[in-house]
Amino acid sequence: QVRLAESGGGLVQAGESLRLSCAATGSIYSINAMGWYRQAPGKQRELVATITSGGITNYADSVKGRFTISRDNARNTVYLQMNSLKPEDTAVYYCNAEGVWTVGGLTRPWGKGTLVTASS
Repeated sequence: QVRLAESGGGLVQAGESLRLSCAATGSIYSINAMGWYRQAPGKQRELVATITSGGITNYADSVKGRFTISRDNARNTVYLQMNSLKPEDTAVYYCNAEGVWTVGGLTRPWGKGTLVTASS
Protein backbone atom coordinates (compact mmCIF):
# COMPACT_ATOMS: atom_id res chain seq x y z
CA GLN A 1 0.00 0.00 0.00
CA VAL A 2 1.31 3.43 -0.95
CA ARG A 3 0.87 6.31 1.45
CA LEU A 4 1.47 10.02 0.96
CA ALA A 5 2.28 12.14 3.98
CA GLU A 6 2.17 15.93 3.72
CA SER A 7 3.84 18.37 6.08
CA GLY A 8 4.66 22.06 6.28
CA GLY A 9 1.27 23.73 6.38
CA GLY A 10 0.44 26.48 8.85
CA LEU A 11 -0.68 30.03 9.46
CA VAL A 12 1.28 32.92 7.97
CA GLN A 13 0.75 36.58 7.15
CA ALA A 14 0.06 37.58 3.59
CA GLY A 15 3.34 38.07 1.76
CA GLU A 16 5.18 35.42 3.72
CA SER A 17 6.36 31.99 2.59
CA LEU A 18 5.76 28.33 3.38
CA ARG A 19 7.29 25.12 2.11
CA LEU A 20 5.21 21.96 1.82
CA SER A 21 6.67 18.47 1.63
CA CYS A 22 5.10 15.16 0.66
CA ALA A 23 6.79 11.78 0.93
CA ALA A 24 5.47 8.63 -0.72
CA THR A 25 6.13 5.41 1.17
CA GLY A 26 5.44 1.76 0.46
CA SER A 27 6.59 -0.87 -2.01
CA ILE A 28 7.06 1.56 -4.88
CA TYR A 29 8.79 0.69 -8.12
CA SER A 30 8.33 4.06 -9.81
CA ILE A 31 6.20 7.21 -9.83
CA ASN A 32 5.36 9.10 -13.00
CA ALA A 33 4.10 12.47 -11.80
CA MET A 34 3.61 14.07 -8.39
CA GLY A 35 1.69 17.18 -7.64
CA TRP A 36 -0.25 19.45 -5.37
CA TYR A 37 -3.93 20.30 -5.41
CA ARG A 38 -5.90 22.54 -3.09
CA GLN A 39 -9.45 22.97 -1.92
CA ALA A 40 -10.72 26.15 -0.35
CA PRO A 41 -13.92 26.22 1.75
CA GLY A 42 -16.96 25.98 -0.48
CA LYS A 43 -14.91 25.42 -3.63
CA GLN A 44 -13.88 22.46 -5.75
CA ARG A 45 -10.43 20.92 -5.55
CA GLU A 46 -8.10 22.51 -8.08
CA LEU A 47 -4.67 21.80 -9.47
CA VAL A 48 -1.82 23.88 -8.07
CA ALA A 49 1.28 22.33 -9.67
CA THR A 50 2.60 19.04 -11.00
CA ILE A 51 6.03 17.68 -11.86
CA THR A 52 6.99 14.59 -13.83
CA SER A 53 9.83 12.23 -13.04
CA GLY A 54 11.78 14.01 -15.76
CA GLY A 55 11.26 17.41 -14.16
CA ILE A 56 8.59 18.85 -16.43
CA THR A 57 6.42 21.21 -14.42
CA ASN A 58 2.94 22.61 -14.79
CA TYR A 59 1.38 25.41 -12.73
CA ALA A 60 -2.01 26.96 -12.26
CA ASP A 61 -2.03 30.51 -13.62
CA SER A 62 -2.90 31.84 -10.17
CA VAL A 63 0.40 30.63 -8.66
CA LYS A 64 2.84 31.11 -11.55
CA GLY A 65 5.83 33.16 -10.47
CA ARG A 66 5.08 32.68 -6.77
CA PHE A 67 5.09 28.90 -6.22
CA THR A 68 7.82 26.43 -7.20
CA ILE A 69 7.40 22.67 -7.30
CA SER A 70 10.40 20.37 -7.04
CA ARG A 71 11.03 16.71 -6.55
CA ASP A 72 13.55 14.25 -5.14
CA ASN A 73 13.03 11.07 -7.14
CA ALA A 74 15.38 9.04 -4.96
CA ARG A 75 13.29 9.87 -1.88
CA ASN A 76 9.89 9.80 -3.69
CA THR A 77 9.31 13.25 -2.24
CA VAL A 78 7.76 16.36 -3.76
CA TYR A 79 8.02 19.91 -2.43
CA LEU A 80 6.05 23.09 -2.95
CA GLN A 81 7.77 26.38 -2.15
CA MET A 82 5.10 29.02 -1.75
CA ASN A 83 6.22 32.66 -1.73
CA SER A 84 4.24 35.88 -1.56
CA LEU A 85 1.24 34.06 -0.16
CA LYS A 86 -2.14 35.74 -0.56
CA PRO A 87 -5.33 35.28 1.46
CA GLU A 88 -6.85 33.57 -1.58
CA ASP A 89 -4.20 30.85 -1.31
CA THR A 90 -5.84 29.72 1.92
CA ALA A 91 -6.94 26.10 1.45
CA VAL A 92 -6.25 22.51 2.33
CA TYR A 93 -3.37 21.37 0.14
CA TYR A 94 -3.36 17.76 -1.02
CA CYS A 95 -0.46 15.77 -2.39
CA ASN A 96 -1.10 13.42 -5.31
CA ALA A 97 0.98 10.87 -7.18
CA GLU A 98 0.10 9.56 -10.66
CA GLY A 99 1.31 6.43 -12.39
CA VAL A 100 2.59 4.78 -9.22
CA TRP A 101 3.78 1.25 -9.92
CA THR A 102 3.80 -1.01 -6.87
CA VAL A 103 3.86 -4.72 -6.15
CA GLY A 104 0.07 -4.56 -6.33
CA GLY A 105 -0.07 -2.81 -9.69
CA LEU A 106 -0.78 0.75 -10.77
CA THR A 107 -2.33 3.22 -8.34
CA ARG A 108 -2.93 6.96 -7.84
CA PRO A 109 -2.86 7.79 -4.12
CA TRP A 110 -3.80 11.01 -2.36
CA GLY A 111 -2.53 12.47 0.89
CA LYS A 112 -4.83 13.51 3.71
CA GLY A 113 -4.09 17.21 3.23
CA THR A 114 -2.40 20.00 5.12
CA LEU A 115 -4.01 23.35 5.91
CA VAL A 116 -2.41 26.56 4.67
CA THR A 117 -3.80 29.84 5.95
CA ALA A 118 -2.55 33.22 4.75
CA SER A 119 -4.11 36.01 6.78
CA SER A 120 -4.45 39.59 5.59
